[in-house]
Amino acid sequence: MEILYLLVPLAVIIAGVIVWAFLWSIRSGQFDDLEGPAHRILMDEDDAPRRAPDHKPGRTKKPPRRR
Repeated sequence: MEILYLLVPLAVIIAGVIVWAFLWSIRSGQFDDLEGPAHRILMDEDDAPRRAPDHKPGRTKKPPRRR
């Protein structure tokens, strides 16, 4: 019977963590679009593949200053 003093608060804490995780997942948009990814896999992509850019991203060389 004394084990209930440990198990009841432990169960309440675990239930609280589960409710918090559920509310967090709702607020972060985890359940916004459940069917979209499943339908997107079946759609054909009619767009042409994109070309790689002619320059590499990052710092570009600045022209020297004229004095």
